[in-house]
Parts: sequence; C-alpha cells; structure tokens
Amino acid sequence: MPIKVIAFDADDTLWVNEPFFREAEEKFCSLLEDFMPAHAILKELYRTEIQNLALYGYGIKGFMLSMIETAMRVSDQKVPVSLVEKILSIGQKMLQKPVELLPGVEEVLTSLNGDYRMVLATKGDLVDQERKLRKSGLEKYFHHIEIMSEKRVEDFAKLIRHLDVAPEDFLMLGNSLRSDILPVLELGAHAIHIPFHVTWIHEQVDHEIVHERFHTVENISLAAEVIRGI
Repeated sequence: MPIKVIAFDADDTLWVNEPFFREAEEKFCSLLEDFMPAHAILKELYRTEIQNLALYGYGIKGFMLSMIETAMRVSDQKVPVSLVEKILSIGQKMLQKPVELLPGVEEVLTSLNGDYRMVLATKGDLVDQERKLRKSGLEKYFHHIEIMSEKRVEDFAKLIRHLDVAPEDFLMLGNSLRSDILPVLELGAHAIHIPFHVTWIHEQVDHEIVHERFHTVENISLAAEVIRGI
C-alpha cells in the first residue's frame, strides 16, 4: 500500500538547530574556565541536562536552567550574579536566532504537497517551536502540527491514531535515529533517516539499523524519490 501520511521532524531536518547549542556550549565553557576545564564542564552540563529532562523537557529554556545549575555546582556556589546574567544572555540570544532552512526543504515540501497528508512531528518547548515554525514560512504545507514533549513509541501511536491511518501507511522523516526512526519502526511504520552533521549525544544510537521499512538518504532532496518508491 502507498504511503498516505508523511511526518517531518523539524530541528535539524527542516531547519538548523543543534549548531546553535554547540556554539552556546563553547561560550558557556569559556565563562567557567577559571573553575574547570572545558571538557569537564561539558560532561557536567550533559549530566545536568539529562537529570532535568523530566522536569524541563527539551529546548532552550531547559538548557538555560541546566547551564545555571551546572555553573553553581562546578563553582561550589561561588559563581557571581554577573556571570549568571551572561548565561541567561546566551540562552536569550539563542531564542532570537533566525530560522535557517536546510537546502532543498521547501522544494521537497512543494513537490509532495497534494499527494500526501503532511504532518510536522517535532518535540521541544511549545512556544519556541511555534516561533520557529512561524518564522520558517512552512506552516502552510502541513495538514497537522504535533509538538511533543517526548518521541516515544506511545507518542507516535497516539499521533497515528489521531490521524486515523494504519501504521504501514505512515512515514516519519528525521535526523534522529533514537527519536524519529526507532519508535515508528517498532509500530510497523516506515522511516527515512537524514543524517545531520551535528547530533546531540543523547540522540545518538550506537548500533546499525537493518529493517525493511528503514531508509537513509544523504539529504532531504533525495527523500521524495524514496517516498514515491515505497
């Protein structure tokens, strides 16, 4: 049966996101260089982020709070207020970044428009993701917008039920093997992985995926041909 619904991840699939976090991490480490080496600070920051996911979820606001918490811990509560203000500024500037579409995105959405129901299925902070979608100019292409707090099997199952399609009629396209690919394959849906050159360690998968409904393309411009061939 042909695909009926195509779901697109947003961050680092439609537009640039993760490089902004790497840039912010570098600035954060430079602020704390008197307390700890950069590699150790990054390790502490990652530990804080993972511990806080259940409280703050994904996104820049939670990242800001995790930076502040990490700074307090590595400095033994001695970090000055002026440095906390600089950390807040790092996050605020991230929230003001322009939306940079990845090459080929709008052309692919245009070519698929009308032949499939297209969905945006992303995770993160609701306000920030809505801001980026609005700035991107891509909202017009999507039949439905789903901003999730997490992308687990049960989250995709709920989305598929809402769209009233069978799993085998659903295809997810994204850059994260952990969040975009493995959950939908487990449900019996199709998935296309588009690797991005920067991936947060939490989203990385250390084993090869071999599955009859799994495809990988080098960039989104090659995805339309694969979709039509399924």
